Amino acid sequence: MTTNVVLTENAARRITEIVADEPANKLLRVSVEGGGCSGFQYKFDLVAEKADDDIVLERDGATVLIDPISLGFLEGSHIDFVDELIGASFQIRNPNATASCGCGTSFSM
Repeated sequence: MTTNVVLTENAARRITEIVADEPANKLLRVSVEGGGCSGFQYKFDLVAEKADDDIVLERDGATVLIDPISLGFLEGSHIDFVDELIGASFQIRNPNATASCGCGTSFSM
C-alpha cells in the first residue's frame, strides 16, 4: 500500500538520533487514537517490529510505521520535528484536521 504521508528531513534526523541509544526499539510508530481535547490525538511510540499490515515510511535511515486505520486520518500529512524556543517536538501538519488544540497533539475532523 502506498501513501502520501511525508516524513521530513528534520523528523528523520531526530528519529535517527533517538533510536541510536535504543537497544531494540528502532522504529517509530505514529498512530491516531480517540481522545485529547479536540477528539483525536497523535501517539508516538518506539517499537521493535512492524506489524504485517503496517505502512512503512523510510528516509535517511529512519523508519516510521503507520497502521492502516491511522493512515486514514493521516493521508496527506507531513510528519516534522521542530525545535523552537518554547520546546522541541514532533508535529504533524494534517490537511484533514478541521481544528487542533494549542499543544498540537490533538485534532478534530
